[in-house]
Amino acid sequence: MSQLDIVRAWKDATYRRSLTPQQRANLPGNPAGELALSDEEMLVASGLKNEARYITTAWFCTLYTFFARCC
Repeated sequence: MSQLDIVRAWKDATYRRSLTPQQRANLPGNPAGELALSDEEMLVASGLKNEARYITTAWFCTLYTFFARCC
């Protein structure tokens, strides 16, 4: 397998699935490492679970932004 094919297999999931089981077994590990995250890590990374619970904007600034009328 050429270096180009190896890099393409790392980047392109469709191409990787088209390889034979033997070819997939012979692929070296991706230098970026394992790309799997736990459900907990995905929630934190997406911002859906606010670990620190910081308020980043004052409530009155938000109200002014949404309800203020220009002259």
